[in-house]
Amino acid sequence: MDEPLYILNSNSLDKINEVQKDLALNLLESGQVLYFPEYFYAHNAQQEHYLLTDKILDGQHKNISYDYLKDRLGGYNSNNQGLPSILKPFMRQYAEFAKHLLDTVCPLYAEHLIWGRTSYRPAEIRGRASSKRKDDTRVHVDSFPASPVNGRRILRVFCNINPYGEPRVWQLGEAFNQVLERFSPAIPKYNPSVAKLLKWLKVTKTMRSAYDHYQLQLHDRMKLDDHYQQTVSKNTINFQAQSTWVVFTDHVSHAALSGQFLLEQTFYLPVAAMRNPEHSPLRCWEKNKMEELVQA
Repeated sequence: MDEPLYILNSNSLDKINEVQKDLALNLLESGQVLYFPEYFYAHNAQQEHYLLTDKILDGQHKNISYDYLKDRLGGYNSNNQGLPSILKPFMRQYAEFAKHLLDTVCPLYAEHLIWGRTSYRPAEIRGRASSKRKDDTRVHVDSFPASPVNGRRILRVFCNINPYGEPRVWQLGEAFNQVLERFSPAIPKYNPSVAKLLKWLKVTKTMRSAYDHYQLQLHDRMKLDDHYQQTVSKNTINFQAQSTWVVFTDHVSHAALSGQFLLEQTFYLPVAAMRNPEHSPLRCWEKNKMEELVQA
């Protein structure tokens, strides 16, 4: 298995040189994780006192969500009336931290990144009850059943802010093309009539493209296959407290085994904005199916 991490040992983005940035972009697109073991989002003492507890969740969601463009929170305990005034700046500043990191390390993407959701996960992931499809401790690539991406990349910035020195433990699986080769023959062909029905029923927010169909099927089949989960080759990675990492989660097979107090920022990136579009899941799927899978 190839080395899964490209480690940037610096507590300041200003210390990362152009050669490192150039290599980082190439490795990120080829399926490696950019890891910053000394660079992290620093929050203030007041925020830490209120926010480093899973009691701020509403009891129905595993994470607190934030829409940066609309300045809107979700998933928090509304019985705590003072919570939004602390949560909003905490989440907004993390979103800006993540954007600044990408703008600095991957400047090629700067003008093309599309804001996705900001998430805060204050609950321990280990031992959480979940269906197999929703169980993120099982190796998978990301795909969103209700929110088609139409081929755009899913790029995420994670930060472990655990105050007790506990790592976020991940497993990284086999290369995307190996996953594709393993599962694609059994995936049923895309049916646009079904996609139209799903949109009409409001199961999806927009029309599910052929790409989204195949990627979601891949996500589900990976998670539902017990034999695959038990036997596929994996690397276990401990992302230490006060560290940050960046990864295309639609491309890199991953599972989160344990950890608490995680921040996550999602961005979407058009394939055309990549340096090497041929590495994208969209192009891999199109090569596999020998047809275009999204409409221009």
